[in-house]
Amino acid sequence: MSSPKTNRGEFKAMAICWILGLGSLVPWNSMVIIGDYYTNLFTKYHPTRAFTLVSQSLGIITMAILTYNESKIDTRKRNLAGFILFFAITLSLLLLDLGTSGKGGIGPFLGICAIVACCGVAIALVEGGMVGDLSFMCPEFIQSYVAGQAAAGALTSALRLLTKAIFEKSHDGLRKGVMLFLTICTFFEFLCIFLYAYFFPKLPIVKYFRSKAASEGSKTVSADLAAGGIQTKHDQIQIAEDATKYERLSTKQLFFQNIDYALGLFLIYVLTLFIFPGFLYENTGEHKLGSWYALVLITTFHMWDLISRYIPLADCLKLESRKWLMIVILSRFLLIPAFYFTAKYGDQGWMIMLTSFLGLTNGYLTVCVFTSAPKGYKGPEQNALGNILVLCLLVGLFVGVSLDWLWLISKKDAF
Repeated sequence: MSSPKTNRGEFKAMAICWILGLGSLVPWNSMVIIGDYYTNLFTKYHPTRAFTLVSQSLGIITMAILTYNESKIDTRKRNLAGFILFFAITLSLLLLDLGTSGKGGIGPFLGICAIVACCGVAIALVEGGMVGDLSFMCPEFIQSYVAGQAAAGALTSALRLLTKAIFEKSHDGLRKGVMLFLTICTFFEFLCIFLYAYFFPKLPIVKYFRSKAASEGSKTVSADLAAGGIQTKHDQIQIAEDATKYERLSTKQLFFQNIDYALGLFLIYVLTLFIFPGFLYENTGEHKLGSWYALVLITTFHMWDLISRYIPLADCLKLESRKWLMIVILSRFLLIPAFYFTAKYGDQGWMIMLTSFLGLTNGYLTVCVFTSAPKGYKGPEQNALGNILVLCLLVGLFVGVSLDWLWLISKKDAF
């Protein structure tokens, strides 16, 4: 087995990881960014909050099951199932709206809730599978993947602003913009299926790391090795012999050894989802930007979230101290009173600035945790740890969006 430095395809792998990261959150961000459409359609049901709660509830359950059984689950089948489900989700949203002619009511709302619930399952399948898989490869691959996730928000936000501008003055323009938007997203999910199934497993550097993980006892990469064309009889015998030399740590041991990283990710996303997207859509009042205001805030968050995920590429700017990571993560909770008083007394400029800082810290800290945590372990352990971290992230999302409903207490006619 040759050194990865002698292999080729590092930049291709990083590019594909970026696109796959993009594809793993395009469906979810699509539902967030067309929140203005659903808010108008289902005024009484608080759709941006309800959809997030439904999605994360099922996502946590699915991710907990997958994390417990991660060593027995074939990563290739898991990720492909997730991307296919993403494709079906965006297509279903499009078909449901066409079938109901864009009408509101409890029936269409429940239908969208069911689709959103499937999105939670798909996120658990893909995000846990991809992070676990990339954890035993180069840190740059994880960075590219999570940067792609942030790009999903930035891209969908920009695309939504464009479609809104194109159809703003036409009859039923808001709905037409959403239809075009969902069509583009559906095509993109199909592209992700194609890239992951046929291109990614054949890259030399990916073959190297997966062979190395298999030789260290990983059972999750067998289908990927076969897809990469390196699972000969001799390879299988050699990998089986090498695998007997290693005894991996249990999931429980890995969790307690990295409890600060797990808690850190949990707290990052509790704070972020406590404010984004529900508070930004429903609690920031009306300003000069009018119907564009919430979209501008969402876009601002996504743009800074994307930019900040590239900051750790500079070693001098990357925060690796476990102590200081936790201090910075805890200090973000000062944003809660800042957002409250800004929404009550400040103007739109201050709110845009705060939203920028929320996105900046969210992306930067996420990359710092994901790229620092898997070090010092064998392939199977890194895969397990990646799944643990994603589970903690999803639990943080769920707790954050649950707490987000508290903002409605101060709002008249909230329920």
